[in-house]
Amino acid sequence: MHIRDLPFSDPGDPDVRSGPRFLLWLGRNQIRGQLKSLFWGLLHQCSIAGYPLAVGLAVQAVVDRSGGRLALACGLTALLGVLTALGDAMLHRAAVTNWITAAARIQQLLSRKTAELGSLLTRRVAAGEVVAVSTGDVEKIGWFVEALSRFLAAATVLVVISVGLVLYLPSLGVLVAVAMPFLALSVLPLLPRATRRADVQREKGGRATELASDTVAGLRVLRGIGGEELFLDRYRRASQEVREAAVHSARMWSLISAVQVLLPGALLLALVVHGAALARDGRIEVGQLVTVYSAATLSLFPLRHFEEIAMAYSFSRPSAQRAVRVLSLSRNTRPATVDTVPSGDLYDPVTGLLAPRGAFTAVVCGDPDEAGRLAERLGGHARPEAEAGAPEPPSVLLGGVPLDELEPGAARTAVLVQDKDPVLLSGTLRELLDVPSSGQVAASAALSAAQCDDVLAALAQASPEPGREPMDTRITERGRSLSGGQRQRLALARSLLTDPDTLVLDEPTSAVDSHTEARVAAGVKALRADRTTVVFSSSPLLLDLADRVALVHGGTVVAVGTHRELMRTEERYRAVVTRETDDETAAPHEAPREIEERA
Repeated sequence: MHIRDLPFSDPGDPDVRSGPRFLLWLGRNQIRGQLKSLFWGLLHQCSIAGYPLAVGLAVQAVVDRSGGRLALACGLTALLGVLTALGDAMLHRAAVTNWITAAARIQQLLSRKTAELGSLLTRRVAAGEVVAVSTGDVEKIGWFVEALSRFLAAATVLVVISVGLVLYLPSLGVLVAVAMPFLALSVLPLLPRATRRADVQREKGGRATELASDTVAGLRVLRGIGGEELFLDRYRRASQEVREAAVHSARMWSLISAVQVLLPGALLLALVVHGAALARDGRIEVGQLVTVYSAATLSLFPLRHFEEIAMAYSFSRPSAQRAVRVLSLSRNTRPATVDTVPSGDLYDPVTGLLAPRGAFTAVVCGDPDEAGRLAERLGGHARPEAEAGAPEPPSVLLGGVPLDELEPGAARTAVLVQDKDPVLLSGTLRELLDVPSSGQVAASAALSAAQCDDVLAALAQASPEPGREPMDTRITERGRSLSGGQRQRLALARSLLTDPDTLVLDEPTSAVDSHTEARVAAGVKALRADRTTVVFSSSPLLLDLADRVALVHGGTVVAVGTHRELMRTEERYRAVVTRETDDETAAPHEAPREIEERA
């Protein structure tokens, strides 16, 4: 796999049973890259391991005054230098490629899962955690994938060095061979505590990221109520907790590093003392002592990879677990059996809500949260979680076909739901309106129906180039340069341009004034003639234009009729639409009783 081949045509089906299994799955999917990195790592580190032999030959050649052997040692050193440079360059290239391809695979998996879950994702996982997974966690997982092959190469080289020294000079080689496993495994008792401290640090970091994300998202509201200092103090405290946890974790990792320096230093000291005694007694040659000492010194380099892989796994394991938590989420839908787009009435068996085909249906709910859940349910975006042992609630039907049995693409084509707080991505207005559509509604018609003339004028005025088309003016991230009503109407125009068979709008005019609301309602009804439209609203201006109005109370449709009929006959409807309080609702019934008592 080369970087130029990214993105993957199919990132695969990950193993989400646990974090370690996910890491193993990533490794299996990059087996060719790992083998290539392992090969270059072996070449690089074996070349480094060969230097002690060349140095020992050179020293012994000088002692013996042998020019031929000195030239041979010089040639061997030059060859090892070329191999070291080649292996190092290609190892770095292969390892970074593994890192980037692993990160790209995870990013694609997360993007696919986000597109699959939609708004359901942030209901089950905090937005800050999703941000942490897609940024920092991806890098940590990539680090482990990249370090794995270098660790395997280092472990192999340590075995080669130990065996080679035993065969070359048993009197000193045995000491090195016995000490190497102890040095490599000496940090294992410290790893569980270091891992726990690192987990605490990442947990606190995730909470701080989540708090920062929430604060930035609600900054306008916080400024309106003067609460930005309160949230800023909370973030300061959270960031200090992260700093303290990071220092606490760093102390343990510094102890591990100290052990990795102290114990090899003790080995070298013992090797020098024992080797010098052997050389003084004439039992070994000076060149042999230099060779063994140099080999033991250079073995400290591959030993460092043991510490690195321990750190990489310690940091990547919880990161992989967080990624698994997101990737294991599902919509709990049945396997798709219908790939065509049905048409007909939209019916919800749970609430009894019926939206006849081609009609403008308004839905009134006293609870805004209940309205949002019902709107998403009508689009098949989210289904209520069934209690243990309880039967699974039936799916919404479109023309008698359950939405759960449709292919996701067919379901999105059949029913489009616009959230209460739609998102505008950054880019030009032309790019914003470049969405899949039926082609029967022009952009100008959708903008006109949504009453976006003032938005176009504002964009033209904000353009840095005089006379530039409003459609080519850039919109900032999430449309922050526009007012709430302007963002809402642009999102409505985008939905109208899509022109789905069934359009569900959740409070599409909540951020506009009454005059604009009346014009928007009339424009939507005219543009959506002969199309099924469901609007969740309690605005009389919009309800009066609806062909059919349904009142949902306690999760069930309790009344159906026109706006004027329900205002006359349904007290609960009138209370929601006119925003009456409980006392005001009870007043008409109490008045006759008071008159009777006075009489």
